[in-house]
Formats: sequence, C-alpha cells, structure tokens
Amino acid sequence: MTSLQPPIVAGERPQAIYNQTFWLAYTANVLLVTANAFTFRFAEFVKWLGGTETLTGEIVSVGIVGSLLVRFTLGRDIDGYGVRRMWIGASLLFIIGSGLMTVTQNLGWQLYAARVAFTVGMASMFACSISHIQQQVPPHRRTEMLGSLGSSGFVGMMLGAQLGDLVFAWLPTGHALFAVLFGAATLCGVGYLLVVLYLTRHEQHARPHETPAAHRLLLRYWPGPVVLVAMMMGVGFVVTTVFLTRHATVLGLPGIRTFFTVYPASAFMFRLISRTWSRSIGRHRMLLMGLAGHCVGHVLLCRVATEWDLIFPAIGCGFGHALLFPCVVSLGAGAFPAEYRGSGTTITLGFMDLGVFLSAPLLGHMIDTYGFNAMFLTSAGTGAAIGIFYGLATFRLVDADSDAVTLERPAIAEPVVAGEAFPDRTPEPVLVCADESA
Repeated sequence: MTSLQPPIVAGERPQAIYNQTFWLAYTANVLLVTANAFTFRFAEFVKWLGGTETLTGEIVSVGIVGSLLVRFTLGRDIDGYGVRRMWIGASLLFIIGSGLMTVTQNLGWQLYAARVAFTVGMASMFACSISHIQQQVPPHRRTEMLGSLGSSGFVGMMLGAQLGDLVFAWLPTGHALFAVLFGAATLCGVGYLLVVLYLTRHEQHARPHETPAAHRLLLRYWPGPVVLVAMMMGVGFVVTTVFLTRHATVLGLPGIRTFFTVYPASAFMFRLISRTWSRSIGRHRMLLMGLAGHCVGHVLLCRVATEWDLIFPAIGCGFGHALLFPCVVSLGAGAFPAEYRGSGTTITLGFMDLGVFLSAPLLGHMIDTYGFNAMFLTSAGTGAAIGIFYGLATFRLVDADSDAVTLERPAIAEPVVAGEAFPDRTPEPVLVCADESA
C-alpha cells in the first residue's frame, strides 16, 4: 500500500507559512474587501443621481479601462521597483478614488474619475498583495496560500454587506447615505495603507536585469485557456457586485445582506475544505467544479422572490468563487518565471478586469431591454460554454500542482536542507515526495 505525503522541497527549511506576515496581509485584505463591499451599492448611487442601468455599466466599464491600461505596466513596475513602492502608491490612489465618490453629487466627469481611481487603485492593491504573499512560500504551497489569504475577502465581503445594509436601513436615500458608505470605504483604505507601511517596512528589492513589457511576456508565456475562466470570473463579479442590488430593489427586498452573508460564509467554508485539493484532484478539475457552481448560482437567481430565496444562489456562487480564484491565479501567474511573477499576477488579474469591461455595459443594456433574468441566464450560459471548452482543452493535461516529481525515500527521512528558505527567489527547486510502502 502506497500513500503520498506532502512534497518536501530540496533546499527548503520547514517553515510556518501562517506567520505574522500572513496575518498582517490577511488583515489588510479584510479592510480592502470591506471597503469594496461598501460600494456594492454603486448602482443605487447612479440611480439616485438620475442614471440608468446602462449608464452604471458604462461607468463601471470606464473604470475597468483604466485598470486594464495600468495592467500593461503594473507588473513590470512591481518587478522593477518592488512591491512596497507600488503598493503604497496604489493605496493612495484608492483613497483618492473613494474620497471623490464621497463628495460627488452629480453624473459629471468627477464620478467617472472617481470610479477610475477607485478601480485602478483596488486592482493594483490586489496585485501587489498577491505578488507579495507568493514570495513568502515554497512553490508547491502557493495555491494553498492564495486560497487561505483569499478567505479574508469573504470576511470583508460579509462585514461590508452587513454594514452597508444597516446604513441603508438607518438613513433615508440621499447624499448623506452615500457619503457615509463611501466615507467608510475611504477610512478602510487609510487603515489598509497603515498595515502595508508596517508589513513592508524591511523590504529589500533586487531589480531584474530585464523587465519586458506585459504584451511581450504574455506572448512568451501564454497561460492558456485559464484566461477564459478569469474573464468569466469578471462577468460573475458584474452580476453579483454591481447589478444584484438593483434586482433586490426592483423585487422590493430589504437588501442584499442575506446574499452577501451566505455567499462569503459558504465560500469561506468551501475554501477551507478545498485548501489542499490542488495537490489531490488538481486545479483543472477544481476550475470545472467552480464554473459549475457559478452556473447553478446564477440560474437560481432567476427564481428569487423573497429575501430567503437568495440563500441557495449564494451557496452556489460561494462554492464557485472558493475554487476558482486561487486556481486561476496560481495557474495564470505560475506560467511565468519567478522573476516575472508580479507581471504574471497582474496579467492574470487583468483578464478578470477584461471580463468586467466587456460584460458590464452589455449586461446593463440587457437589463434595461429584457430584464434581470436574461442577464442571469446569459451569465450562466457563458460559464457553461467556457467550462465545456476548458474541459476539452485540458482533458489530457497533467496538473503540475498535483504531479510533483517523486523520488523514493523512506518515510522517516529528514527533509533535505540546503540553500535559500524561499525558493521563489531562485530557480524552481526539485520537488521530492516521501514514499511510504507497507
């Protein structure tokens, strides 16, 4: 009987990856996602200012254009100037964007500028956070770490949605209500910046000899069909974080906190359950399961009539999110060499932004023309089509995260110790798996 133990990495000291650095990054991410959750009511804000669903989609799309343009240089800048400088700059931009939304009272250019600054800042903050945390762990635990850190997003989503609904319940619709929401997002951004300043205070950065442009890296290290899954995640974000609040309002529901309580709670639970699945069933299968959860969740949103009907769609969407995000980032960024991991991360996240950019105005127009159910079915159908294509494209592929190169060693053998403690800073090490035979 043979059992496979967790891989042992040649050249790596056993290390506790859930250390102070991880928990500081976790806290920062909770603050960022809580701030973002306060803006889930952005469509309500545009409607109060006299806009339409189509206009909301256009404003969101303009913000994503800014994010996509920044992606072309962000990864190269992270690799070239270091995470600390870019992380601080992104945090300041986020604070400016959310602050502008706090004081905006019309549909003029300042609302577009605020959304661009907010979106670009947030996207860059996520990219810096993910780039930073990947440098702290050995390669074979990268997917696990991304999943563990990502669970903080579910905590923040729950907090932001609950507090946002409380603000809507306490205050009448008007400028004061939205000023409180976006002001709270601004304060979260300030707290985030303080954590980043402390977290990166000792960072030392060695600039690579070459920092190619993003499009050259993308062509050289094309991640494959995972980019379609990343775009599908962007479509899902538009449905749940932009337009779901309008759907709830039209149905006369008291808010969206039921959805955004069950969604992150279930996603958190599934993330913990699936933490090591990348090394057992593989990331490709996890992606297919995640897309299936997405499709089921969005189809079930068509049947919502009461607040409690949001529970089962939230579970489906939470399951999908829990599996998709760490696998998409791990596969996408992992296609790039370690010295360009920052670029690989931003490029992968850029495909999520591309999904938002393409779908936001289309889904907004679809709501104005055909209603919300047409939007839900379109999103679910697109996810199903991408899932079928991805399954066919990866049917014969072996996932490296679950297929470590093995060498026979006794189960009691001590781990090999040599070289650096952080393999990401050197060429990828050889993975050695202890093998136990009875």
